[in-house]
Amino acid sequence: MVFSRNPCYGRSARNEHRDRQRNACGSFVVFARAWQFSLAAVAGIIMPTKPTIIELDMNKLDDILRRVEAKELRPEDYETVRTVIESYVGLYFAVGDRNTTIRRLRQMLFGIKAPVGAKVYYLQKLRCNLCGVVFTAQPPEGAAGEKYDATAGSMIALLKYGNGVPFNREEKLQGSLGIPLPASTQWDIVEAQAEHAEPVFEELVRQAAQGDIVHNDDTGVKILEMMGARAQQAALADEAAEDSAKKPAAERTGMFTTGIVSTREGHKIALFLSGRQHAGENLKDVLVRRAAELPAPIQMCDALSRNLPGELATIVANCLAHSRRQFVEVADRFPEECRHVLESLSAIYHNDALAREQKLSAEGRLCFHQAESSPVMEELHVWLVRQFDDRLVEPNSALGGAISYLLRHWEKLTLFLRVPGAPLDNNICEQALKKVIRHRRNSLFYKTRHGAHVGDVFMSLIHTCELCGVNPFAYLTELDRHADDLSANPQQWMPWNYRPTLTATAASSGVARRFDVN
Repeated sequence: MVFSRNPCYGRSARNEHRDRQRNACGSFVVFARAWQFSLAAVAGIIMPTKPTIIELDMNKLDDILRRVEAKELRPEDYETVRTVIESYVGLYFAVGDRNTTIRRLRQMLFGIKAPVGAKVYYLQKLRCNLCGVVFTAQPPEGAAGEKYDATAGSMIALLKYGNGVPFNREEKLQGSLGIPLPASTQWDIVEAQAEHAEPVFEELVRQAAQGDIVHNDDTGVKILEMMGARAQQAALADEAAEDSAKKPAAERTGMFTTGIVSTREGHKIALFLSGRQHAGENLKDVLVRRAAELPAPIQMCDALSRNLPGELATIVANCLAHSRRQFVEVADRFPEECRHVLESLSAIYHNDALAREQKLSAEGRLCFHQAESSPVMEELHVWLVRQFDDRLVEPNSALGGAISYLLRHWEKLTLFLRVPGAPLDNNICEQALKKVIRHRRNSLFYKTRHGAHVGDVFMSLIHTCELCGVNPFAYLTELDRHADDLSANPQQWMPWNYRPTLTATAASSGVARRFDVN
């Protein structure tokens, strides 16, 4: 192949210099393409039409390399070497292709694996034509042991209750990847694992009751066992009206999942409780376990009466983000007035972010807000009152309703200016409830109250792990592996302290084992 171009006659020296540069560049491009074409031609000869995936460990590859150096290759080594070279060539062209995505490269390197891995055995059965006796092949060693290990239940629970993947979708995914896992089998596995984790869930409830700050809110849920025949047919109908809060739980027709996030000794605990009770009633059931010597906790919620725990005393703070949201919804109709309110509240959130960056204590944060945020809130309060006093805003308008809400709940909305540690909003609880909403959108409903409780247990454990920065898959796996130990001392198996417990357990039994990465 000739890489140079024909010389150009009749040009100036400058043009000839430019042409020489072009020729040089052209030679490089032609050479590079020819190298690719020749390699593609070689690859076209050696690469199979369909990639072959083989399991090859590094020890086996080292053995082959040693036999290559000694010139003692075995017949089976040639196919392995061929496959390695084909993989390298295919990977080289994939990396060079700008259309190849990271996901595609990951699939090429690691393959597409089912979420729940397994080894599938096919046992042959032969029938005697003379006597009709069926002879079944003996299973290999290791096939007759426990069918599912702890990781199977952890993965299924994480997909179902942590990420909202219904059992039937998981069944189809597993089947398409060659590892059958029926939905009924998945339920049996997670039900058994939830029973093992029940002592830890009860301990989480007990420790959440001792929290300094508790957030609570609820959202709708469908439990077919608790619904009438007509209601079962309309399982996606709207939830009960707001005035159902006045009815006792026995007469109420609506069903709810309550989310509670409690902060205790720097650890956040998430609880989910499903049934006919509202958020306040479920919070009451939790707080009755609170130690009598502890002071009343700070309760953050929105202004609905059904969020209050009845006669149990709490220091109630209302959600500032909830009141802010009402101004955002009418900002297109009242841009100037809403801008003033939103800018004032933005300054408050900015000050709170600065307090977190400086890692101020609860008392230090209170002093900081009193110095920086109190003047802003006082000016905002004066401005809000003036809108009605000077008749600048119609009280019955959308803007008037937002202002009335802010003034009506002003004391609870500004608790952060008077009580150390009082939060600004209930966002952490609303974010927790997104896990319930995701599950509801995908799975639609629970069949029984027991199924709803299993969901509550796993969602509580998974979201508590996420709040504490712990790997929920590793945590659920270790809980199932140490079911006997955690039933005796559940307080030692919380997401934030189970690692030292594992280390102590391994040391006492004299067994060294590798822990999963957090």
